[in-house]
Amino acid sequence: MPRRLGLLERLLQRRVLANWARAARKAAGAELSVLRAQRYSARQLRQKLDELTYVADSRLALPRIGSNAFAKPGGTDWSWRPQLWRGPLASKGMSNVQSKTSFGDEVTIFHDCRISELTLRQLRNTREVDLAPFGLRMDVFRFDGSFLSLVLDLPPESCDGLKKRHLVRLDANIELEKPLEIFARLNIKHGPNTEQIVRELPLHQEEVMVEFDLAYSKLNEKRVERMWVDLIFEGPEMNQVTIRDITFCRHPRAEL
Repeated sequence: MPRRLGLLERLLQRRVLANWARAARKAAGAELSVLRAQRYSARQLRQKLDELTYVADSRLALPRIGSNAFAKPGGTDWSWRPQLWRGPLASKGMSNVQSKTSFGDEVTIFHDCRISELTLRQLRNTREVDLAPFGLRMDVFRFDGSFLSLVLDLPPESCDGLKKRHLVRLDANIELEKPLEIFARLNIKHGPNTEQIVRELPLHQEEVMVEFDLAYSKLNEKRVERMWVDLIFEGPEMNQVTIRDITFCRHPRAEL
């Protein structure tokens, strides 16, 4: 059980708060040497308070960190939400992102820009409609390259028992600053070959969902090694893309 504050601690907190309130009221007329010392102490205190507030907001906000809850079609035999959307990363963001830079263990950015004006940031989802605890925000400013893609490495479990009768489904919640085309390409390495299936994400629809039907592939079921998905952004310059959630699942096609 968490320890509650005792009477003396509550009284001490009230006194500290009253002291800072008094210092704030008198700041306009305080001596500069006193004000300089108060500013130093205030900055130290604010740093610790910001750390506490960040952790508290993250833990108390919904959805809960680590949540893997989302709707799945009947017969689903594998489902997954990448770690970036489930829990906090060690690095919250980065700027001037270079090609082949990893953001967490499962997400990698690829592009061919000479000068990168691309930023990535993990953000905390707090809206009632959000199912994923975290989201990914990508800001693209000047873009002098010919391609930009976000690669998601699917875990080994996604390949266990994979058959040509399977459908691999991708669901996403994506916000755009201005219209943009995004394509999803499923890659399946089997032996020396790699099978690729491309679908355009229906961003005009309320529910962004695509299915990759393996029946039309040349998949060698006995030699499946790994799967990954490329999210390919067409003409991303001067745009902000926020991926609030992205999930994958696998289920067998209904028998006719």
